[in-house]
Amino acid sequence: MRVLVAEDNDRLRRVLVQALSESGYATDAAATGDEALEALQVEAYDAAVLDVMLPGISGIEVCRVVRADGSAVPILLLTALDATRHRVAGLDAGADDYLVKPFHLAELTARVRALLRRSPRTDPPQLQVGALRLDPATRVVAYAGDAVELTAKEFSVLEYLMRHPGRVVAVSELIDHAWDRNYDGGSNVVASTVRHLRGKLRTSGPDPIVTVRGVGYRVGAAT
Repeated sequence: MRVLVAEDNDRLRRVLVQALSESGYATDAAATGDEALEALQVEAYDAAVLDVMLPGISGIEVCRVVRADGSAVPILLLTALDATRHRVAGLDAGADDYLVKPFHLAELTARVRALLRRSPRTDPPQLQVGALRLDPATRVVAYAGDAVELTAKEFSVLEYLMRHPGRVVAVSELIDHAWDRNYDGGSNVVASTVRHLRGKLRTSGPDPIVTVRGVGYRVGAAT
């Protein structure tokens, strides 16, 4: 899952990016409304967290423009303004949820998870391919009935593969969705992550990940 965070306060932006990254999301950052709008128009994000009072165009205006463009990306607005009229303005602009500062990071990540569960792009709520089961909400993975402990990055890679069962997912596609846009390394990081992921899954059953040489990886029977 890939998330955009738009916040002009440098310290808070770093904290939010770190919290979401540690929760397993590939997280990009923007410091102005113009940067956020450009990112949302160029990249395919699974969710966006926008501060209302961004320099340049506001978070509410960013939301209004992307909705006018036809985007259904789930949007959570952040603001220090606790007035009803500001909440109404944000929701009328197309925001899906609203969080007033100050807030606990646990609540922020919970709201992002809730947005992703409600998004049509993330159905079904639980993913199952053969004996492999993954719950995006609780971040629980089980294979042949055995719980499997994964790192955040391993979870992200497996989740993306399971959302496209039977299809070969290119290495470049995995990088786009499991690593943020600042990643400039090669494909070896994907191979390394898949290797560690396979090692953990193999303790419960046959390797469920198929390598298609020169292309990428697949989970489930070819379609």
